[in-house]
Amino acid sequence: MHAEMRHDPLQRRWVIIAPERGIRPTDFTTRDDEVEEFDPFAEGNEQHTTPEITAVRKPGTKPNTPGWTVRVIPNMYPAFRIEGELNRRGDGLYDSMNGVGAHEIVIETPERFQDIPQLPDEQLRTIGLVYRDRIIDLYRDRRIKYAILFRNHGRAAGASLSHPHTQIAAMTVTPLQIAMELNAARAHYHAKERCLLCDMLVQEKQQRVRLVQETEKFVAFCPYASRFNFETWILPRNHMYDFRKLPDEDVREFMLILRDVLDRMQGALKDPPYNFILVTAPNTETHDPRPAQWSTLELDWHWRVMILPRLGSLAGFEFGTGFHINSTPPEQAAELLRSVEV
Repeated sequence: MHAEMRHDPLQRRWVIIAPERGIRPTDFTTRDDEVEEFDPFAEGNEQHTTPEITAVRKPGTKPNTPGWTVRVIPNMYPAFRIEGELNRRGDGLYDSMNGVGAHEIVIETPERFQDIPQLPDEQLRTIGLVYRDRIIDLYRDRRIKYAILFRNHGRAAGASLSHPHTQIAAMTVTPLQIAMELNAARAHYHAKERCLLCDMLVQEKQQRVRLVQETEKFVAFCPYASRFNFETWILPRNHMYDFRKLPDEDVREFMLILRDVLDRMQGALKDPPYNFILVTAPNTETHDPRPAQWSTLELDWHWRVMILPRLGSLAGFEFGTGFHINSTPPEQAAELLRSVEV
């Protein structure tokens, strides 16, 4: 297979698939064995973190003490702060406003070396419920327009601590990347009266060459125009526009397929650094809702999780052109991930 350009209809970008670069999974440098000596997120070290926002605790235990299973705290070094007004202002061509929002950390287990692939089913369900409920709570603040949930695993992916945790950043603007996807999904729906991601799922299930895993209600596949080696998406099988709408009874199944995919990556790529990102719907109940902007959101948007292994590095070509070069065709990546025994 020679190099080819592939277009992503959702993110509206071109990706270069270049298998002749000759990189095999065993060629990637993925392990990061450096572990910090002190773990502030471990059970018993609660006094070394910011006071918890909420936690799932054993009966009779008090906040900010041992006895928790999942704990949510404000980030000690936040990108956004909940206090204050936006104070939008302009200076000629330039606009600015205060960095109002929220930046939280979900500490997913008291155990330092139990990551998602090692966690039991019930713990995974608890984590998934906390993910969903924190976004529900943050969207009650009508200043918040968008909340992104993301995990950095490994130093190459931006993690400063090895203890398993996820972050939620809630902001008063809709990120440019999300806005571009929302516009692409809306345009597709206006043209065809179908959800773009539902159409993707239909094609992936028919062709099956990029499928990684399926359950009754979720599908995981390597996208056709994958930007990263072994990039994998997880979507609800049936149309669902907002992660907040995920029923309690489906949370466990979602977390199980997430664990399955991460377990496959761990087996195929020797515990690679990765980012996973939850892409959900924006908040439609902000102070300045624009009805036309959200008129078809429930019909044209479809939430998903993106898992992005960080097996290479971006360089001058990527920054200068905006193109990504992926040396592993998604068809080969999916085949290898399917072959891993979980």
